Amino acid sequence: PKEDPHTGELHFFASSPLPPFLTYHVSDAEGELVHSAEVPGATAALKHDFAVTRHFVVFAEGNVTFDPTEHSGIPYSWSDQQLSRIGIMPRGAAGAARVRWFSIEPGSMLHVSNAYEDALGRIVLEGPTVDREGFRLSWNWWVGAPGRGSEPGSRSYTRRWVVDLAAGTVDEQIIDDLAVEFPTLNEDYLGSENRYQYAICFPDEKGFGGYGVVKYDRTTGARRILQVGDARMPSEAVFVPAAGATDEDDGYLLTVVSDLKQDASQLLVLDAAGLDTVATVHLPRRVVAGIHGSWVPDSALEDTAV
Repeated sequence: PKEDPHTGELHFFASSPLPPFLTYHVSDAEGELVHSAEVPGATAALKHDFAVTRHFVVFAEGNVTFDPTEHSGIPYSWSDQQLSRIGIMPRGAAGAARVRWFSIEPGSMLHVSNAYEDALGRIVLEGPTVDREGFRLSWNWWVGAPGRGSEPGSRSYTRRWVVDLAAGTVDEQIIDDLAVEFPTLNEDYLGSENRYQYAICFPDEKGFGGYGVVKYDRTTGARRILQVGDARMPSEAVFVPAAGATDEDDGYLLTVVSDLKQDASQLLVLDAAGLDTVATVHLPRRVVAGIHGSWVPDSALEDTAV
């Protein structure tokens, strides 16, 4: 789900291997369902994430699709016959009828970094993407299948797509050579042009050793890496704004590190500006290597019964 930081609306979708393949939902800031719509043209391709801009909803379909013959425990596999596409749908109750699908290069993206509309009205979408071999190695690792790669995120590189609705074109490129996954940002900038993004980087065949947390400066092109260590796998780095924050990166990153050799886990609190370690919380028992996380401030729980 995506919470619009401007309206408080919650955007989410349901995906199915059988028709209807994709259903889009919106609830208002009070949690009441506003509308639902089946999205025309969608297929059985795996859809794990999506994006929301100020005026559009962005879906991505890659080459990974439903496969009932796949016996790894998750019935999806790579198919060269399944087209990779981006779907652009206007927000609002009537938006589904106006969705447009654009063909892109083969690949598969599980998690979106962000999407926004640039000064020319084009839609910019970014996210880590794997090719056929990268999918095989990574997918087999996560499901515990034979032939899995030595690391879960190898060959996952960030792509940028620029969709020009007026011209009907898509420009795409790989924008970084670091193997990353689980991108995050200051969610006050979700759907708007952001300067800073964060991700978890993995050991890869190009020589980067160990796991780490990476910060990207999209304005200067610079990146900063905090190396966490060998066999120490961090969860996604959740951004928590500092009290009274005025800058986009004024806050903290929270990540739970699972030490696969020491059978232990720590919660790392990092300064989001410089990736310096603010605190390390040694947990009383190991937490299995995780993926996603959320920060819920006390203020959001004040009226919630526990």
